[in-house]
Amino acid sequence: MTTHSEGIVSAFDPAVGLGTVDLGVTSLPFHCLAIADGSREIAVGTAVTVVTTRRFGRREAVTVTPRIS
Repeated sequence: MTTHSEGIVSAFDPAVGLGTVDLGVTSLPFHCLAIADGSREIAVGTAVTVVTTRRFGRREAVTVTPRIS
């Protein structure tokens, strides 16, 4: 089952390609391939909309889309 949530990128390491999205009550990991614009990079502090699902026994952000304000 997938869900949509809004959050803030709280960490991203471009050398490794892994990051974390803070959703307020929880944080979820994501891989750079999940960044929707295909850039494989995103700045810490970016407001995002994420699609989450359960993978490998844990919740994960599988699509990370920067929000335009």
